Amino acid sequence: MSGEMLAGRTVLVTGASGGLGERFARICANAGAAVVLAARRTERLETIAAELRNTGAKTLALPMDVTSEASVEAAFDRAQAELGVIDSVVANAGIEHSGRVNDIAIEDFDAVFAVNVRGVFLTARTAAKRMQAADIAERGRIVLISSITARIVSPGMTPYSVSKAAVSHMGRQLAREWVRTGPNVNCLSPGYIASDLVNDWFASEGGQKQMNGFPRRRLVEEDGLDGALLYLLSDAARNTTGSDITVDDGQTL
Repeated sequence: MSGEMLAGRTVLVTGASGGLGERFARICANAGAAVVLAARRTERLETIAAELRNTGAKTLALPMDVTSEASVEAAFDRAQAELGVIDSVVANAGIEHSGRVNDIAIEDFDAVFAVNVRGVFLTARTAAKRMQAADIAERGRIVLISSITARIVSPGMTPYSVSKAAVSHMGRQLAREWVRTGPNVNCLSPGYIASDLVNDWFASEGGQKQMNGFPRRRLVEEDGLDGALLYLLSDAARNTTGSDITVDDGQTL
């Protein structure tokens, strides 16, 4: 399906050491992009990067703490020195601290916003400034990973849900501010996806009850986001900015 859809692009993916971020990095590499894998867990990053290089992909694994402006700048500096200016970004890094509102430690609340909101902002702004300075922003692509929880009430997930609502609105704000210069900025909002992160929950009695409340009574398949991601990063999305694409198999209907 992907072919060489991203040939000639250099994509930086945050939170690429596992979960969705790892999949996004693999999909981009398979679509012909040079890929920068960024995360705090560098040992896992190196393993993934080596696997992709064995398939012929050009990859680079870099440490990045998205909550630190210095760390983000340093990662972009090294990526640019080795692969040229990054023209595509997937701001995927995110964390969750679940719990009822009265039980959540304020330190955990702050940690969620530091990664999920501040981290997305720093990643997007750093990327855009460099694209604009290099005069390549018109073809630039930034995809912010939000969530369907930004638009639904999810008891026990207040910090995460509210942080993702901020991400979705940030996507529109950034798109509007950069609408004449580029890059294009869009959000991708996944539903509940079959993965190691949620499979145990959805195998439980409570999870089964939740799933049975979905119109199709199932999770999004593992490859469900691939097409939307590739589109938003590709030349085909030149007229798409400020959008928030939901891929949830109808879970919010």
